[in-house]
Amino acid sequence: MQIDALAIQDVKLITPSIFRDERGFFSETYNRRALARAAIDREFVQDNQSLSRAKGVLRGLHFQIAPHPQGKLVRVTRGAIFDVAVDIRQGSPTFGRHVSAILSADNWSQLWVPEGFAHGFCTLEPDTEVIYKVTDFYAPECDRGLAWDDPDLGIAWPLVGPQAILSDKDRLHPRLRDLPAQFTYPAS
Repeated sequence: MQIDALAIQDVKLITPSIFRDERGFFSETYNRRALARAAIDREFVQDNQSLSRAKGVLRGLHFQIAPHPQGKLVRVTRGAIFDVAVDIRQGSPTFGRHVSAILSADNWSQLWVPEGFAHGFCTLEPDTEVIYKVTDFYAPECDRGLAWDDPDLGIAWPLVGPQAILSDKDRLHPRLRDLPAQFTYPAS
């Protein structure tokens, strides 16, 4: 398992080893000890899975606030996504900045998105399946979002405007400058 820090050091790109032969493949997609050595020592309590039928489905930018913030370990089992994490921790040297990665069934990479980051993705292929582990249970009263198209974030989404397929909820999230402070850096 290869674990690399991205431009925002707390977000990690994880690529599990995959062993292929004429029968197919085998991969250990999660290993708590390996992640703990990379400072990702979290207990995951829930797995989520989404299927996006069309290319250009944009989900996000989502996060949960205290008392139920969520870290996410995101992977793709079919198709491909442009995956994004935005630092929303007040006082962070990277506040308001983002990192992105292409996750696909072909490259087998995963993205660790810690608590204090807004997360979203855009599908690059039809019939894309995303599976992610989270560090706290879904709590609707703590569910929040950030505008995916906030120009202050400067995210170069591969599909924008009328091409992006969004939920009504994701069209209404506030811009970063209008977002109340929910996370502080360093976390207390």
